[in-house]
Amino acid sequence: MTSSSRYLALFLDAGPEMQCGVGQFTRLLRETIEKNDPGISTTLTLTRSKGSVVDIWRAVGTARSVVCNFPIVAWKRMIWRPLLALALARWRRRRAVLVLHEWGSLHWLRRITYRPALLLANTIVMFSPLVQRELARDPLVGWTGHKCVLAPLPPNIEAPEQIVDSKLRQQLASARKSGRLVIGHFGSIYPGKQPNALLEITAILKERGRHPLTIYVGSFIKAFDSVEQDFYAHASELGISDDIIVSGYVASDAEVFGLLGEVDAFCYPLEEGLTARRSSILACVQSGRPVIVASPFEPDEFDHHSRFKALIDHGAIVPVARGSDDEAYAAKIIASLKQSTAFPSFSFADWWRDTANAIKAQL
Repeated sequence: MTSSSRYLALFLDAGPEMQCGVGQFTRLLRETIEKNDPGISTTLTLTRSKGSVVDIWRAVGTARSVVCNFPIVAWKRMIWRPLLALALARWRRRRAVLVLHEWGSLHWLRRITYRPALLLANTIVMFSPLVQRELARDPLVGWTGHKCVLAPLPPNIEAPEQIVDSKLRQQLASARKSGRLVIGHFGSIYPGKQPNALLEITAILKERGRHPLTIYVGSFIKAFDSVEQDFYAHASELGISDDIIVSGYVASDAEVFGLLGEVDAFCYPLEEGLTARRSSILACVQSGRPVIVASPFEPDEFDHHSRFKALIDHGAIVPVARGSDDEAYAAKIIASLKQSTAFPSFSFADWWRDTANAIKAQL
């Protein structure tokens, strides 16, 4: 560290409003680094009421590196604060480390507002070669791709020793007991996850007499589009409105895993294919249920992430060939119910230690 720096890293967060997956990642990353090396980091909370220019100036001066994660949903209306922190970091000769989880799947307005961060960053940490290529193809800031390094993404939530019961869990358990096939989808609902494609698969399973009940454990991301309205309209068109449940925000991990444990199989017909940035897939795997997902777009997607690759190799994650139609996904779901799921021991702490070490090396 420099003589004027008390900390190795200053992490930017959004306080209690940081409930999205990337916000959770920020909190767990800092906690892991602190656990391994106590006292080397600190946090600056940026909200509409916290994080004045003076606060940012002082906090930046205490650390050698400023670490910012995008996209954090709570920052979308006050994005200038984290951008100012990165700018002041460069002005004061601190390292600006940007952890970028998405690019091509982001709303175009977000990509515009994030471009200054790409210019300011000394290093851009990414978790997927596919996302790295998306950035490299950007006509305005693609040249910043030379700043990118890859790190292995860990799961955002850990399966607890005990789950919490809920009315929704009881509803799912009752459905399974009556012979219904419960299909699951975990995480925030937005276009990049192709939530409507799973509706099509649900309709096919219903036509085949499998009596599906599809549960989306999560909520819609509020944006400048009509994703939620289109979702429910499409379900109505397919005649499956009564076969679809959207849980909304679930407060505790224990309650989340209570719901995930009542799912027969998870399904993610991702247009981009499976990528190494999908932490929601890692949460589903911990439930012990098969996860059906589109195959990776490129064969090198998991070369940097041996733990994720092992889950595919051992059958916990079941790839469906790219270009397959909805019928193929429906068939794979049915086939997966007859197969045992076996995968290496899942150590949440080990996954996070790998990630923390990779990012700490950039500070």
